[in-house]
Amino acid sequence: MYFTLNGNKKEYTGNPELPLLTYLREHEFITSPKDGCAPQAACGCCVVELNGKGVLSCVITMKKVEGGEVTTIEGLGEYRQRVFANAFVEKSGVQCGFCIPGIVMQAKVLVDHNPSPTRSEVENAIHPNLCRCTGYKKIVDSILYAADAIKELKEIPVPKTDGKVGKRHPKYNAANLVLGKSPYVADMRLEGMVYGALKFSDHPRAKVLSIKIQKAEKHPGVIKIFTAKDIPGERFSGLIISDWPLMVDVGEETRYVGDVIAGVVAETEEIAREAVRLIEVEYEVLKPLTDPEIALNSDVHKIHPKGNLLSETILNRGEVEKAINEADYISTGVYYTQRIEHGYMETECSIARTTENGVEVLSQGQGIYDDQKQIAEILNLPLDKVRVILVPNGGGFGGKEDLSVQGHAALYSYLLKKPVKVFLNRDESIIMHPKRHPMRMKYTLGCNKKGKLTVLKADILGDTGAYASVGMKVLERAAGHATGPYQIPNVNVVSRAVYTNNLVCGAMRGFGVNQVTFAVESCIDDLCEKGGFDRWQFRYDNALTEGDMTSTGQVIHAGSGVRQTLLAVKDIFRKAKFAGIACGIKNTGIGNGMADEGKIKIEIVSDRKIILNHGWTEMGQGVNTMAVQFLCQETGINPEIVEVRVDTADGATAGMTTASRATSIIGNSIANACKKLRGDLKTHSLKELTGNVYHGEWVCDWTTKPGDETKEIITHYSYSYATQVVVLNDKGEIDTVYAAHDAGKIINPSLFEGQIEGSIHMGLGYALTEDLELEEGVPKSTKLRKCGILRAKEMPKMEVIGIEVPDPHGPYGVKGVGEIGLVPTAAAVANAFYQYDGTRYYKLPIKKRIKIK
Repeated sequence: MYFTLNGNKKEYTGNPELPLLTYLREHEFITSPKDGCAPQAACGCCVVELNGKGVLSCVITMKKVEGGEVTTIEGLGEYRQRVFANAFVEKSGVQCGFCIPGIVMQAKVLVDHNPSPTRSEVENAIHPNLCRCTGYKKIVDSILYAADAIKELKEIPVPKTDGKVGKRHPKYNAANLVLGKSPYVADMRLEGMVYGALKFSDHPRAKVLSIKIQKAEKHPGVIKIFTAKDIPGERFSGLIISDWPLMVDVGEETRYVGDVIAGVVAETEEIAREAVRLIEVEYEVLKPLTDPEIALNSDVHKIHPKGNLLSETILNRGEVEKAINEADYISTGVYYTQRIEHGYMETECSIARTTENGVEVLSQGQGIYDDQKQIAEILNLPLDKVRVILVPNGGGFGGKEDLSVQGHAALYSYLLKKPVKVFLNRDESIIMHPKRHPMRMKYTLGCNKKGKLTVLKADILGDTGAYASVGMKVLERAAGHATGPYQIPNVNVVSRAVYTNNLVCGAMRGFGVNQVTFAVESCIDDLCEKGGFDRWQFRYDNALTEGDMTSTGQVIHAGSGVRQTLLAVKDIFRKAKFAGIACGIKNTGIGNGMADEGKIKIEIVSDRKIILNHGWTEMGQGVNTMAVQFLCQETGINPEIVEVRVDTADGATAGMTTASRATSIIGNSIANACKKLRGDLKTHSLKELTGNVYHGEWVCDWTTKPGDETKEIITHYSYSYATQVVVLNDKGEIDTVYAAHDAGKIINPSLFEGQIEGSIHMGLGYALTEDLELEEGVPKSTKLRKCGILRAKEMPKMEVIGIEVPDPHGPYGVKGVGEIGLVPTAAAVANAFYQYDGTRYYKLPIKKRIKIK
């Protein structure tokens, strides 16, 4: 058969059922179309043009291509590539970038047929395309901007600034992301590379009696089958507690369906997956423990030797029972939140290769230094024998903190002395990586007749699933934010994380705070109705100000911006017929007695190249961009000569990229390094400084553990604040979300807006449509389409309002942005619907109808 690809005649004689996506990526090595869910046809990352139409190439077979014309981004021509790239960069329509090449191709087809599309027509055109980062608003802005230029055959100039703080500086490497030129791990191939695939448990709880690999070993193209007995070092790993096995051994029980029983390495990924299906595992199937309430009973089996209670955080202040008895108004309720899939468009992938010095790993993880430590323990190697190089990933949101396939790729490569790639398809990704914690929250909130909050009693139970991950910290964080951004003098909070045989739960954007905010803000609205209080005024009167305490007892000495966010939406809220309101607080940094620290290294390579080394993960949030802006602000250096690198070989150590701390730590570390660099630049040119290296570090080691007897409780070094208002129309549909967020200092307005808009998108899905349901520990579906992630035409209008109340510890006063973005959203949505239909919602998702534009 013959067809045309990007203007060139092609002959294909292979399997007619081969997906076009596979042909493009594996035969032509064109990797701009991405594999986000193949063959589920749910994400749109693989869109290419076929005979003038945008198609999902993961489900278009080669027999359908015969005689046709296929175009990928590479075939757009230089003018259109330039216009789309510059439009998306200027309008900040790209964050992680994984979905954007598919969206660009969809936009190209739209503009060909409709040179002047409306906003609604663009949203309809990209309906097949999911984006988890942006909230779609800036994507639509970018497409409209490009369409206008193409219609008039105009150029869009390359966006540039001086890179200083406060500027809408273009996202680092954004043009390459738009055009699919910046590779993700799955796009990479090394000479002599072979492929791994994993055999997962067939049951959430079962004893493994035997693993029969003989049939799989004989399958043509198979190189080796690996089991737990092949691991030379530590078999169990974990970010805090090492309780998660790389592979489950014979004689042991599986704890969830994401447990790995064995691994196959073969000449191709297809062969490896075929061989996995030939592995025969004999089980003694056991009844899984899936209810966290029951898991705490003394007569049930222990999922881990120490029992099923992973952690318990208890906070006590004041005289709680007395305050409840004396309260004039009490709101009580039991609130439930659901398990959520992160839904990042790039699934997990890692490539490892052996070197003379040990092993090198290409990782998309959220903490390469944690990856390095855990891989070294698995391989029984010294730390300096393991090098981990970050490949910026296609979205993380907390779900790529834990070690996943990096450990398997490293093990297989180290033992085979060959480069090995291990890739998870969407079904495997959904069962393996940790999710957002479902929680049950019993809340009692009281106030006096003047509308001042007096007491909170809360019992919080979180299902952490089969392994610890960071579950103890998520539930600790839930306790620490249980009172919201309000002063409450009497507090009793008990927050527990419980093991079950369900999917693992760990870090996800908001990290336990979204759940308790839903509960406390619902109670506040209930109190306002009972006492006849104004909902806006009640929040303003009780909001944390300097000298007030959080739930942990930490006194806020400076930087509280919650009242300023309330003032920013006051008129909007008051004028709306049906409006829900909710406030939020979210820590920056891990705190709770754990050190927050990070190093950077600035290398002057020449007067035309500076390398900025740090240890944080770029996953769409713009940490590399902010690093460049901090450097430019401190030194006046041209941003165009700065290259950012993240590699354990550079020794710029950092922790996990979580809790919005990367911005603060990088900014402070760069400021420290630049003290000397600035001085040197006063008397020397960059050329004269060639070869110089400047080091910077910032450490916060003064936070305190919950329950410690200490002179002053300092749970976190910094907090962010927000108020969101959700306005419904007369049909009870969400019309607009207004989001006032205190960022301390807005380093880059475009990145700030993009983070909040993307957070609102995630928050609305959490409130209304998203739910990863399990049945006896097994997902009812592993289809991305079933996860309930909102698409472009389902999104309401969004208005982001930036507030700047400086934090004393943040560089230039900066606070975290990425985590706080969706903390108030679900609560504001629930409160809005109560105003419309009079129903108090105690469980998420609400499953209200979404207005389709």
